[in-house]
Amino acid sequence: MTQEALWPFSLETYARDGVEATLLELQDAHGQCAPFLLWALWMGASGRRADAATLAAGAALARSWQDVAVSPLRDIRRGLQRTVAPVRPAARRRLRERVAALELEAERMLLAMLEDASPAPAATHTSPRRCLRDAIVAWGGTAPAELVNRLAELAA
Repeated sequence: MTQEALWPFSLETYARDGVEATLLELQDAHGQCAPFLLWALWMGASGRRADAATLAAGAALARSWQDVAVSPLRDIRRGLQRTVAPVRPAARRRLRERVAALELEAERMLLAMLEDASPAPAATHTSPRRCLRDAIVAWGGTAPAELVNRLAELAA
């Protein structure tokens, strides 16, 4: 069990082979929230109890910040991938990189808010795999068990 802070945990986990692709598939194809899923994995890995009320509160917090900050920035960044005449490609790329940096900062802020709202480590805690499964339910929608299990294994 690690006591590492959420942001370093998220960076380390995201950098593991296969994690980025799996998180993005869960996000883009199944409507999940990648930072929220990283938080769920961290909750389990750091020995925290992730009951339904904690996950529901985390989902509500994440959804509100996603709607206000992360999703609009992501939409702008993705829109800047398209060619827009008469904007020069290099100028569009620079702007896209700046928007991407803002999007990452908004996700970092979300992770900080989730960490601040997290319960302290406890003697009885929830496993990372269980936290992940329950977080997907709390977020709403579904995700293929194969992807959820893959993410849990890659993040372990």
